[in-house]
Amino acid sequence: MTKALAVLAAVLACTAPPPAPAQEWRAQVTPYVWATGLGGDITPFTGAPTLSFEKSFSDVLEDLDAAFFLSAYARRDRFVLLGDLSYAASSKSGLVPAGLPAEAELRQRSLTVAAGWRAIDSGGLALDVLGGLRAWTIKAEISVAGGAISRSGDKDFVDPVVALRANYALAPRWSAIAYIDHGVTGIGSDKTTQVLATVNYQMTERAYLSLGYRRLDVDYRSGGTRVDATMAGPLLGLTWRF
Repeated sequence: MTKALAVLAAVLACTAPPPAPAQEWRAQVTPYVWATGLGGDITPFTGAPTLSFEKSFSDVLEDLDAAFFLSAYARRDRFVLLGDLSYAASSKSGLVPAGLPAEAELRQRSLTVAAGWRAIDSGGLALDVLGGLRAWTIKAEISVAGGAISRSGDKDFVDPVVALRANYALAPRWSAIAYIDHGVTGIGSDKTTQVLATVNYQMTERAYLSLGYRRLDVDYRSGGTRVDATMAGPLLGLTWRF
């Protein structure tokens, strides 16, 4: 009996299908142009005036010194990783109320990183549930009368965020992506939310062109610093998959 069971086990071992190999990592990077407008109130540091503004993209572009936007996404089986980096620096010159010439410079950087799980993957729909962090750096400098009076300040803070990302196949070469995240309030800023939607066209096996809309909100208050801003506008991106 024991010998028969051993023979049966050997036969089953030979005929059983091999275990499925672990899927390899799939990744993509997307540099993009974000034609963002800017609105809100900023008090860069204690004692500085509060700047209230409502600027279109053309207005923002006039004062822009540099900008860089890059997103990345990776997946292995159902485990997913996501990252997004935004950087912008702008400057403005004019006169302060006393009639003295003044120059101001504002730089902001936000980095969002998140990890999660593909909860749904069927019927052309993929839905990822993620959690992560968004780190902010805001630096401001004001110089009056050629540097006779100058003040500067910077703030760094981090917001935990939860997110959903959906990818839906529209046609053989067309797809749509929707993304939303929201900050866990009271840890970094008082509030931060991001919404992104794109339509994507597959140009080659590895290259995709995306057209969409992005909105990023932040409301941060600490000491004499206040940043209550909304950045929103259309975007154009080129994705490379590998």
